[in-house]
Amino acid sequence: MSTHDPDCIFCKIIAGQIPSKKVYEDEDLFVFHDIHPWAPVHFLMVPKTHIASMAQLTPEHERLMGRMMVLAPKLALEQGCNPYPDGGFRMVCNTGTEGGQEVRHLHVHIMGGPRPWLRG
Repeated sequence: MSTHDPDCIFCKIIAGQIPSKKVYEDEDLFVFHDIHPWAPVHFLMVPKTHIASMAQLTPEHERLMGRMMVLAPKLALEQGCNPYPDGGFRMVCNTGTEGGQEVRHLHVHIMGGPRPWLRG
């Protein structure tokens, strides 16, 4: 597993080679606003290590993925999503071509805010 792909747009964003509107950063994760938001709140959470997709996860990634799942609700509230149960947010992680993945770097979309953006 490579820690960086020089051709990956998300690796370039993490490295600061492409500007982004950062939401959060720590030693393992980089979180930034989506440039084409689908919802009033829409940001992406990506591991700093280049992992192509969910399909490439191994047991060594359990801690990382757990951290992402625990951090998502905190950041969603901080970014303007309303609290559960009346509020909330959606998490989407597309995997592979048939799963709709466009950038080959594992990422989770966190989306929320007042409807009607949510369909289906």
